[in-house]
Amino acid sequence: MNRVDVGRTDINQVLSEMRALKSRAQGFEPATSSADKINPIHEASALESTSFQQLLSSAVEQVNSVQKQSSNLAEAFQLGDPNVTLSQVVVASEKASVAFEAMSEVRNRLVTAYEDIMKMPI
Repeated sequence: MNRVDVGRTDINQVLSEMRALKSRAQGFEPATSSADKINPIHEASALESTSFQQLLSSAVEQVNSVQKQSSNLAEAFQLGDPNVTLSQVVVASEKASVAFEAMSEVRNRLVTAYEDIMKMPI
């Protein structure tokens, strides 16, 4: 699996967690049921799964890494490195731009979801 596939998997996982939280909020389902508290298999799988915060932090770190790589390639090209071509710099720059825009969109949707949750009556 290449780096782009990993990023898409992370974003898809974040979106699925957001959908689950939304369905819980709409249905007023508790975060854990009494059956979940008794079931040790569920607890083990919950511990193995990545938390939402870790997932989001990982996605931000990946965007930062792509931006640093783009910056390093641009700097190397400007310094005249013969191993770096203009097309590599442009592609890296576009990847960084798209990654940042995607992360900004996810942030915006998270803020909107948070605001919607805060507006819900108790």
